[in-house]
Amino acid sequence: MVSRRRAPACCPMSSRRPATSRDRCTSASSTKCSSDATAGAYAQTSMTAAPTAPATIERPESSSGSPPAGADPCVLLILGASGDLTHRKLIPSMYEMHCLGALHPSTAILGMSRTAKTDESWRAELRTAVQASVQGFDPARWHSFEERLFYHAGDAATQAAYPALVERLGALAAARATRGNILFYLSVAPSLYEPIVQCIDEAGLVSEGKRWCSIDPKGRSWQRIVVEKPFGTDEASAASLNRALGRVFEEDSTYRIDHYLGKDLVQSLLVLRFANSIFEPVWNHRYIDHVQITAAETVGVGTRGGFYEQTGAVRDMIQSHLMQVLAFVAMEPPNRMRANEIRSEKIKLIGAIRPTAAAEVATHGAFGQYGAGPDPSYAQLQGVAPGSTVETFAALKLHLDTWRWAGTPFYLRTGKAMRAKRTEVVVQFKAPAADLFKDVPHGAGGVQGNRLVIEIAPRERAELRFESKVPGRRMAIAPIAMQADFRKEFGGHPVEAYGPLIVDAMRGDQSLFKHRTEVEGAWSAVMPFLDARSAPLREGIVGNYAQGSWGPRAADDLMLRDGRAWHDG
Repeated sequence: MVSRRRAPACCPMSSRRPATSRDRCTSASSTKCSSDATAGAYAQTSMTAAPTAPATIERPESSSGSPPAGADPCVLLILGASGDLTHRKLIPSMYEMHCLGALHPSTAILGMSRTAKTDESWRAELRTAVQASVQGFDPARWHSFEERLFYHAGDAATQAAYPALVERLGALAAARATRGNILFYLSVAPSLYEPIVQCIDEAGLVSEGKRWCSIDPKGRSWQRIVVEKPFGTDEASAASLNRALGRVFEEDSTYRIDHYLGKDLVQSLLVLRFANSIFEPVWNHRYIDHVQITAAETVGVGTRGGFYEQTGAVRDMIQSHLMQVLAFVAMEPPNRMRANEIRSEKIKLIGAIRPTAAAEVATHGAFGQYGAGPDPSYAQLQGVAPGSTVETFAALKLHLDTWRWAGTPFYLRTGKAMRAKRTEVVVQFKAPAADLFKDVPHGAGGVQGNRLVIEIAPRERAELRFESKVPGRRMAIAPIAMQADFRKEFGGHPVEAYGPLIVDAMRGDQSLFKHRTEVEGAWSAVMPFLDARSAPLREGIVGNYAQGSWGPRAADDLMLRDGRAWHDG
């Protein structure tokens, strides 16, 4: 459970940032900041501190009508509620959490966007979206869920929209007894983060979770914010966004979401490592030759050419999703499975990524851009600049400067229009130091190191490869594999990854959210592959791999230089 640090109750400004006439508290004994009159009235309802809760949400078999441990009532305010993310991910995931009994009975969901809609029309279009994406849609459960759904029309990036929004939030808080708790969810373009956060602040909607003072010193309510990736476009812009958020929300009220961390198999990496004594003692450079982390997609960029021109594979996948998987694979064990301790180890791990020197970029990376095939090439897509060298495939080789991983390379790979859709971690162990069976017939040409494959998606399974004697009179050796299918073992169907993460944010659990230092550290690690130093990787990139392949030849060469090969099985 996160320890919620309380800001002093409207004390004089601390030295953390210069005071301004707008945000300076009136006096040490005052309980109001200059712009907080509305928020003070809004947060009148008393509440007790949330009880201690486990690191992940409980998932009861069915809704019992009682909230899980630590679930506070709140208003989930989705800004950008007419967008694709809301319809495909956020509302379907909240419906699943409702069916599992993971939402407090009083929790409401308020959508806000510029499009004029009523509560009823928004509910109708969301029902269609949920029916299309959720297995086992239940009309009766939908009826109880839609009573949580409300809509408010307005432009969240303009201050003129906020008086009516404040009034609507106050009415919802009174009607549903949400105690003034608000979870802001920014489902908007990253360019709107700063103006929206400024509007939220100037409207006085943040009474707790604010960086420099609190108008709710008894902690009767909370306000938190969830922001989506991409969080910045480089290290400098990420730092700027962090500063903008930090002027309004404390770090422990800021939730940078990465839906990859909501996937069961990603979280299972920690269980696999730290709950099984057969793995952790050998989880280091002495026994592991290298680690591969792959996120491959069969689809191309499609209609998002204009967006992808500003992004590319490194920004879209490696800096965010794959860095988080890397952290779970390679971090040191926390003292306890508590949010602050897990995040602390992730921060240290990301900070230990060795900077890639300019002279090493050409040999530590491989870029590709898919050519024409069943679908148009990337270069032919609308919105793509002529001669664009934006990568739709990227493979990087990284080293970690820690005792545990000294000399063990990590290979990160992602791409569009690939042969198979697969997200996996491959841990390749070293072969035995002494080959006692070098003269014994072997189907693979010699004893190989063990290999652990953890497939995060789509199949959610694990496979351990090891050597065995071939049955028969003569001594012969061949590799075999043990497999575990997590869906077969545990039954059920996977829930949308966003749901458990949003409930964690409602509970104040930041275990699976990124700290600002992690974000900036991840950008720092990939900047040599994004700025001018990446020019050698972009030479001849246009159409250098076929749709339905495993990427460009340069990616194979990256591994061959080290005497290794990608796991493409």
